[in-house]
Amino acid sequence: MKFAIYTHVNHVHKEGKIYGYGPYIREMNVWLNYVDEVEVVGPFTDRNVLEIDLAYRHSRLQYRRIPLFSLTSKSEILKTFFKLPVLFWVIYKSMKRADHLHLRCPGNVGLIACLVQILFPSKIKTAKYAGNWDMKSKQPWSYRFQKWILNNTFLTRNMQVLVYGEWENCSRNIMPFFTASYSEKDKKDVQIRKLLVPSENRKELIKFLFVGTLSEGKRPFYAVQLVQALKNKGYAVTLDIYGEGNQRAIVEEYINAQLLKDTVILHGNKNAETVLNAYQESHFLILPSKSEGWPKVVAEAMFWGCVPVATSVSCVPFMVDRGNRGGLLTMNLIEDVENLMFCIEDDLIYEKMASKAMDWSRQYTLDYFESEVKALLKEEDKL
Repeated sequence: MKFAIYTHVNHVHKEGKIYGYGPYIREMNVWLNYVDEVEVVGPFTDRNVLEIDLAYRHSRLQYRRIPLFSLTSKSEILKTFFKLPVLFWVIYKSMKRADHLHLRCPGNVGLIACLVQILFPSKIKTAKYAGNWDMKSKQPWSYRFQKWILNNTFLTRNMQVLVYGEWENCSRNIMPFFTASYSEKDKKDVQIRKLLVPSENRKELIKFLFVGTLSEGKRPFYAVQLVQALKNKGYAVTLDIYGEGNQRAIVEEYINAQLLKDTVILHGNKNAETVLNAYQESHFLILPSKSEGWPKVVAEAMFWGCVPVATSVSCVPFMVDRGNRGGLLTMNLIEDVENLMFCIEDDLIYEKMASKAMDWSRQYTLDYFESEVKALLKEEDKL
């Protein structure tokens, strides 16, 4: 089988290998275990290989370079207009050669590939939609357009579209899927942390965690406010923040102004092992994000019995079973503090929630992910 990938991920060529964004490459290498030939169609950059980058692993891999393009402004759209003939031609020729078309969406390259694949109704196809599939959510027009094409059984045929979560009013093209971070061998016995409410003679810490980019979209500032409000109500709390971003200065200034240095600790970017240890030692993960695809940190925290408290975006309600495996933030500080207090004050509720979260997340291992990919490719190969 000749497997063709259409992706917006920027690639780097070094010493005969093709590198790209690590989490994406790691996932694609699982797919590549079960195909004979690979053709990658995507943009190429001259930057250095970064620490987070990984290389594709396949002995018969070809790379088709396409020009970088953007649709973020009028001037960029105008430039893209003149690049369209090349973009369409390269993708068309690639699709004609391939046996299986694999689209990575949403993204600029995915948008063009969504249009070109219409010309190949009999080709076997899969698409990984790595964003928020919620049709009701506010998203860029290009994202909505890609979802419309992929969901349309007249325009898009012989396609399995892998989306995060389960959604109503979807066509037969749509298939709920997932992403994994840990394997079966990573599973270790974890004792659910006790939640001991502080009293006159008891000051056990309740440990909160934030993992992610310190950006406006992830809203780390709200996580700080939430923990501060609990502290003001007499709870012994800490918040460990892992990540960097343009909001760090704002968060740091607030921590200093509010005398929260002993309560909120900014760790910056740390390796996976350090973050894993933080999951294992924390009671709650806070994710007040504006938008998510598959919130990896939520699944990772749950894997280690750390209860997620996150906004109701994308597939988060599905992941936390609408409050049975974690909490849902309303982004109303008073309400969210009250909901957390309800959980903190009843240790039995917390323990049940943490146990359910861990049991659910541990179903979705890398081993299971690979078996599902293998089954999907075998099933598609029969068509």
